[in-house]
Amino acid sequence: MGLRERLIKELKLGEPLSKEKSLERGRALRASVPRSSHAAWSPAADRPDPVELLRSQGETRVQALLPLRYERMSASAFTFYRGGALIMASDLSRTPTTGIEVQACGDAHISNFGMFSSPERRTVFDINDFDETLPGPWEWDVKRLAASVEICGRDNGFSEKKRRAAVLACVQGYREGMAAFADRGHLDVWYAHLDVDTLREKIAAAAEADVKSTKKADKFIAKVKSKDSARAVRKFTEVVDGQLRIVSDPPIIFPLRELLSQESGGRFTEQFEERSIERAIRAVLFEYSSTLGPHKQALIREYTPVDMAHKVVGVGSVGTRAWIVVMQGADKDDPLVLQVKEAQESVLERFVGRSVFGQHGQRVVEGQRAMQTSSDMLLGWCRMLAEDGRRKDYYVRQLWDGKGSIDLSLLEAAQLKALAAACGWTLAHAHARTGDRFAISSYLGHSDKFDRALADFAVAYADQNEADYQRFREALEAGELA
Repeated sequence: MGLRERLIKELKLGEPLSKEKSLERGRALRASVPRSSHAAWSPAADRPDPVELLRSQGETRVQALLPLRYERMSASAFTFYRGGALIMASDLSRTPTTGIEVQACGDAHISNFGMFSSPERRTVFDINDFDETLPGPWEWDVKRLAASVEICGRDNGFSEKKRRAAVLACVQGYREGMAAFADRGHLDVWYAHLDVDTLREKIAAAAEADVKSTKKADKFIAKVKSKDSARAVRKFTEVVDGQLRIVSDPPIIFPLRELLSQESGGRFTEQFEERSIERAIRAVLFEYSSTLGPHKQALIREYTPVDMAHKVVGVGSVGTRAWIVVMQGADKDDPLVLQVKEAQESVLERFVGRSVFGQHGQRVVEGQRAMQTSSDMLLGWCRMLAEDGRRKDYYVRQLWDGKGSIDLSLLEAAQLKALAAACGWTLAHAHARTGDRFAISSYLGHSDKFDRALADFAVAYADQNEADYQRFREALEAGELA
């Protein structure tokens, strides 16, 4: 496929099918790809070793951080699943698909949905991780989400019946959400969103008026809303000689000044070191700001860079290069903290082809903007030198802007079911914005046939995940991932 064809495919250019033809297409696909066919999962004889896939992924990461990545993944079968997006992408590439593509998340597990503040300062619920986003089959996202609900339920000790109810609610939320979007106009779909108050009501109702659970939810939401740059500065910095400095907390946080000193054997003078830090930060900000609109560039210029540090994030992301940049505005009470996070090849690219965007940071940003109703207004991208002397791709966003994910370990079974349904609806919204919602909805239909198929798949794949987790643990103990 040539560049023009990939561009048309990735950006949804060209003449769209009429609604009627799309509906016909979806119904017709049931004959060639029965909805019940999605229930099946069994590993192929030549299935790649999951440990080898993880090892191949680690080749482009910071080698010193790989032990921390594997340690976090080893905590449970659920954390292993969260870090194993490449393993599942490889498996999903062998499963049935309708051929209908969307802007796929690529890692749509239940922990990758959460809350954040929109530019209009309302708190919304949406997908919050786009590192793997790429155009791909809609089924892959739904299957990864459904399996994650089953695995989360197992991790929480829920019964088989309650886990299945949560998975069915998840897929039903997707199916019914897609049907609703198929009945709405393009702009209505584009503007649709799920605000956090609606989600709170759903989870609170699932707790059957449990006052304690409701208070916990309210406390969590209040905490998320308070997560901003000012709070990040209080958590990660201290004042030294009247200047803000990021606090060193190895192996999680390494200030740039320490990295420069280590690389020079401690020979840099403090003055030279400070100039080096300032130059490094300004170089990043210059390239990043060029990807913003003129009015946002003007906003960024109002802030003065103060300090920069490498900060480890996530589970699956550990080993990729991630930085935080602290900036000061009108005074010490006007901070801005940016996260500069490395964007590597999407796990989907091995199976659906390379992105048309030559810069992976741009791939992430453009995918996020396509899938979300409201995105961080300061999203951008840049390249910068890494420790190996090569320029790496990064995307940039505000570190904390009302962002937060629900602690799944605290949920009751009924609350997991309510949250799973909300995640299903949210994923349907992202797919409806970027794919043929009429064809997908028509294919899914109004019965629960697809829901039941995905619930069966989720059980089978959760079993596979547990087997892979044991293989991973044994490999760690044997030193295969050292």
